[in-house]
Amino acid sequence: MPDSIIHAQPSLEFIPPAFNPLVLRVAQQVSPSWMRSQTSIGKIEAKNVEALVDLYRQFQDNKIRFLLAFRHPSVDDPFCMTHLLWRLVPQVAREQGISLQRPIHAHFIYDRGIPLWAGSYIGWLYSRLGGTPIHRGKADWTGLRKARDLFANSQFPMAAAPEGAVNGHSEIISALEPGIAQLGFWCAEDLLKAGRSEQVLIVPVGIQYSYVDAPWNAVEKLLSELEAASGLSEAELKVESANLPTHLSPTQTALYQRLYRLGEHLLSLMEEFYTRFYHQIPTRKGNTLPTSPNEALAVRLQALENTALQVAEAYFNLPSKGSVIDRCRRLEQAGWNYIYREELKNVKALSPLERGLANRVAEEANLRMWHMRLVETFVSVTGQYVIEKPTVERFAETTLLLWDMVTRIKGSNPFHRPRLGKQQVQLTIGEPLSVSDRYPAYHASRNGARLAVAELTKDLQHALEGLIVSGVD
Repeated sequence: MPDSIIHAQPSLEFIPPAFNPLVLRVAQQVSPSWMRSQTSIGKIEAKNVEALVDLYRQFQDNKIRFLLAFRHPSVDDPFCMTHLLWRLVPQVAREQGISLQRPIHAHFIYDRGIPLWAGSYIGWLYSRLGGTPIHRGKADWTGLRKARDLFANSQFPMAAAPEGAVNGHSEIISALEPGIAQLGFWCAEDLLKAGRSEQVLIVPVGIQYSYVDAPWNAVEKLLSELEAASGLSEAELKVESANLPTHLSPTQTALYQRLYRLGEHLLSLMEEFYTRFYHQIPTRKGNTLPTSPNEALAVRLQALENTALQVAEAYFNLPSKGSVIDRCRRLEQAGWNYIYREELKNVKALSPLERGLANRVAEEANLRMWHMRLVETFVSVTGQYVIEKPTVERFAETTLLLWDMVTRIKGSNPFHRPRLGKQQVQLTIGEPLSVSDRYPAYHASRNGARLAVAELTKDLQHALEGLIVSGVD
């Protein structure tokens, strides 16, 4: 969401999917050049595409319904998924002599907030490409009903990111949201009620980014910019060597010292910020003491995240309960409820005074949501990610997350990220998870349904984790 919202607005309307084959054909034609101009992706490869070809064949023969549950490490992931479906699947099908009905495509679920920061034209485009929106922070029954109907009855399979949001890490998977599993069971239920025999599957898809040429110089340059923006001097850019692993190269050692010091400096600034101006002292939970500087840094980050969320929750009168992701979603929806209001469908009917008060509420809500956006940036940061495997990819991902934070604090646009170098992408099609085989347990009782959804979500998490490729070239 933009950081400059100062006007209250009518409630966000549902954007119904309105698939248009002509729009799809145009998108397929322009996607290669659009990807080159908008991303750093130079090459996309995929493993086990043959399995996806067979799934499409079975889908078109009315034997199965399936949902592609793809990783979400980057905002560039949609380019990867469309390249997989529009180019790689038809190519492999031709090579295998398998005739598939065109177009090869998928309906997809997207966050209703995307058109707010990406532009209203994105809502139009996603609708014509068969996308259906969902409000992440509430029980969006309109969005859920439409997604449920598409899963069971549409001409295409479904696609969705079960992490719910970009997490910035190719080799860490955020905790999955249970909505994908629930949609799968609803689909199986709807098919049985209709007397249909299709099997329902969820297909995990791994997405992993690596650099064609290691951009160490670009990472160093970005670190220098962040150090300057953060007020760090050269004398402050050292970490005790005794705290560093011996397997680091001189380049890795120097960069890690700077990355660690920058993270520590930013934490100190933000701790002082919340202590001084919000009267909140970030404190760690539990009695276990950190055993390493990295662990201590992670503990401080978690305490700071909790404090930032509490500042926003206090304003919206929300409980501080649930996971960090749950709290972020709850805060996002609370902010939207203050900004996009049902009673403002006819803004012109308000008096100037009423309009001014509504705008004040919207502006304040947006400012409070800023704290949640900071936390959302670091929701998957562990404190060990770089040091346990000091590849240029992990250095780059962590440095870019710090760039996101500094950019938000400066009030600039965090969606215009620097490009550090050309990237290649590895897609991996995983083994399908059968929803239909689990449906009897889901159908047995209310408690059985909850357990079945939780178990399927856990198995999908493990499946996606198993698709992470070590040492991607």
